[in-house]
Amino acid sequence: MAHGKWVVVVLVFLAFGAIMAVLLIASDLDSWTLPTLVPSLPSPTQSAAAPTMVPASTPTSPSLPLKEFTVCQAFEPNTLFIYGGPSRAARNVLEAVYDGPIDSRAYQPQPVTLEKLPSLDDGDIAVYTVEVEEGNRVADVNEGVVDLLPGATVYNAAGQEVTFESGVVTMTQMMVTFTLRSNVTWADGHPLTADDFLYSFELAGEFDNPNLRFFRERTASYDAVGEYTLVWTSVPGYRDTAYSYLYFLNFYPPLPRHVWGVAQADQLLSAEVAHRKPLGWGPFAVEKWVEGERITLVRNPHYFRAAEGLPHLDRVTFRFVPDLRQALDMLAAGECDLITQDVVEGEEPSALLEAAEAGVVQLISSASSEWEHLDFGIESATWDSRLNYFGDERVRQAVAMCIDRERIADETFSYGGAAIAHSYVAAEHPLYAGYQLYQWDYNPPGGSSLLDEAGWLDENEDGIREAHGVAGIYNGAPFTVTLFTTGDDTARERTADILVENLADCGIGLAVQYFPDEEFFADGPDGPVLGRQFDLALFSWLNGLGAPCWLYLSSEIPAPENWWATSNNPGYASAEYDAACYAALDALPGTDDYTLVHREAQRIFSRDLPVLPLYFVPKVVAARPEVDGVVLDPGEYLELWNIEAFDVTQAAGQ
Repeated sequence: MAHGKWVVVVLVFLAFGAIMAVLLIASDLDSWTLPTLVPSLPSPTQSAAAPTMVPASTPTSPSLPLKEFTVCQAFEPNTLFIYGGPSRAARNVLEAVYDGPIDSRAYQPQPVTLEKLPSLDDGDIAVYTVEVEEGNRVADVNEGVVDLLPGATVYNAAGQEVTFESGVVTMTQMMVTFTLRSNVTWADGHPLTADDFLYSFELAGEFDNPNLRFFRERTASYDAVGEYTLVWTSVPGYRDTAYSYLYFLNFYPPLPRHVWGVAQADQLLSAEVAHRKPLGWGPFAVEKWVEGERITLVRNPHYFRAAEGLPHLDRVTFRFVPDLRQALDMLAAGECDLITQDVVEGEEPSALLEAAEAGVVQLISSASSEWEHLDFGIESATWDSRLNYFGDERVRQAVAMCIDRERIADETFSYGGAAIAHSYVAAEHPLYAGYQLYQWDYNPPGGSSLLDEAGWLDENEDGIREAHGVAGIYNGAPFTVTLFTTGDDTARERTADILVENLADCGIGLAVQYFPDEEFFADGPDGPVLGRQFDLALFSWLNGLGAPCWLYLSSEIPAPENWWATSNNPGYASAEYDAACYAALDALPGTDDYTLVHREAQRIFSRDLPVLPLYFVPKVVAARPEVDGVVLDPGEYLELWNIEAFDVTQAAGQ
């Protein structure tokens, strides 16, 4: 699993769908190298012409002034080309240029440029039985894509593991039909059709991106079967386990073949029509990019929701302001209407709270799908350097009862309460297991009793427990451990401070060691976390729409055979959990078993505690009091997902 600058990202679901999600993950994580840039497109006679678009230079009503809106975000975008590795800052801008094709509300996907979401009930999703011959491309039991040759092990249509010898094998194959809205056009007025999605699929194959390659290898065909209909067909045997909640999103964000189609793929990386002024279908279009200063967008006159009075704004300007206090000063002076999350997060919140109390700003917050967790070193890659303090689940449960998660959440995020986490999905999630979960409320006496039971006693009364008959640990070994985490994050540092206090109250000594991000998240065997060389580790995962039970499958334990780049860094191995999780990943959304098996996996997880979920990080933006329409949603990573609905009240005479 890739790992990133400020959070390890898991299945980030963004408005561009699953394919766009992995593209954007890759961009933040520097997980692939861009091809060599080509400075220009072909000669003018062959070049991709810039789109013709009439900018909204006048307000929708001649009696009203232009509605202008300024977004202050931390950084300048690196590129606006979706296959060029767009940064988080770029994605904010792209949210205004593109719309959908799918948004999400409360962890539920919502169609934007699709007529409807594909479903099993409507027949848009079908699973067929097919006979596969030797040499055909299939998915094997290890989720890899191979040619079906003697010795290959696959799942047959009955779900049984079989080793192919000769002849044919019967397997399952998925087909998904997508029906597009027929009233969506590009910002130059050209119709947006299935061929534009197909062009994006073809273009994606020109870049050596491992995330894109993963999806393409598992695609048997991707066809435009009509002007507004696409059909995706999987390779036989592909069960889409890691992405089961997003199984219907194996399609690509559209790109304008009529503008870009004459260019070579690598030329688009630096071509202005793709890199700086991409043609979109969303509420706004890029007008001007002044490097190092601002990007200005104007209303798209061909926006397909214009009949609804959208967008409300006429012009949007993005400015690059990494300092929170400077951004607040600009907001107070009317030079900024919205301060984005990337400016707020990780900063000391006092200035933000003071501005809110003074009525200068309004704070808009929501739960997010990012959850902070405390990981237990259950199975080290080598026991030469550390003792196995946390192999006994009673010790992990005791630590859970010794930690005041409510205090951590309240003190860490004073501008907006973080939600206590009891699972790897939030309480608002439709798959949340609720009452089925084991609850480990703050109870130091209960935690101390469990530690006594597990053989950790403080017989010398020095305040630190020692091992007495603990398997694998010499008698008298003090219960003194080290917490590894990342620095330069005030919320995480405050969390670590409280953990030190809480564990001391239960007789556990805790030292904290801070690492630079790149060292903390380095692949094993040298990386401290993925190399499984830690006692305790503190960091966060950023979920997608689904319930990521696969994080803690035994097959995901980082090891040489998987290049040390997988997610189960605690080294947790449970046949019971594996069975429940695999059943959940095999179940299709909309079937009777889907919710049941996902909740069973969470129940086992909450009992065994390979990691202790601490809290779901709140996301917060600051806006002028006159701003309306900004809605933060836990299923949407970016705050500008509904920028078409943003509005601002202007004083008389403005």
